[in-house]
Amino acid sequence: MLPRSTEKTIDANATTGIDEAGRGPLAGPVFAAVVILDNRKIITGLNDSKKISEKNRELIAEEIKLKATSWSIGKSTSNEIDEINILEATLLAMKRAIEGLDSSPDIIYVDGTFAPETAIKVKTLIKGDQSNKNIMAASILAKVHRDNYMREIDVIYPQYGFKQHKGYPTKMHLEALKSYGISKEHRLSFKPVRTINESS
Repeated sequence: MLPRSTEKTIDANATTGIDEAGRGPLAGPVFAAVVILDNRKIITGLNDSKKISEKNRELIAEEIKLKATSWSIGKSTSNEIDEINILEATLLAMKRAIEGLDSSPDIIYVDGTFAPETAIKVKTLIKGDQSNKNIMAASILAKVHRDNYMREIDVIYPQYGFKQHKGYPTKMHLEALKSYGISKEHRLSFKPVRTINESS
């Protein structure tokens, strides 16, 4: 069971956002976070997670968890990404995050143009992670939880350098793939991994 909050009350001052992290990497799951913020509680430093340093993301994530009315994390594995494609896997991770909430919001704001299937009303916002604080909070939690996961598997697969690049197709990662082949965490449907897998 992935982590979630324990509060259960939603009132008129609460709004909800959802976002993902990890669509582009060659390895590891795609994560999604959904956050119900209490608009009366100020969280400093909210922004698109990609515009915040790793250290500050971790600090803000802890503040989000403390002040949010509710939050939940969902993920789809690299195997699921290969089976159903990255878009469907992302939507599945979002659905799992929503199902993990212990409260049911009236509406969820989703970053981008695609939304998961859910009984709850959703509204998509292009570049929502730059304009909607609920989505900003969700993007930070998703990114922090995914980064933590990649650091954990770096202990199992230190040769790939996951804790440095988090699975993204950096020069270091591509060279490691050529030297060591693929791991169970790699996405076989992604071209650089598929090419190496087919040539081995």
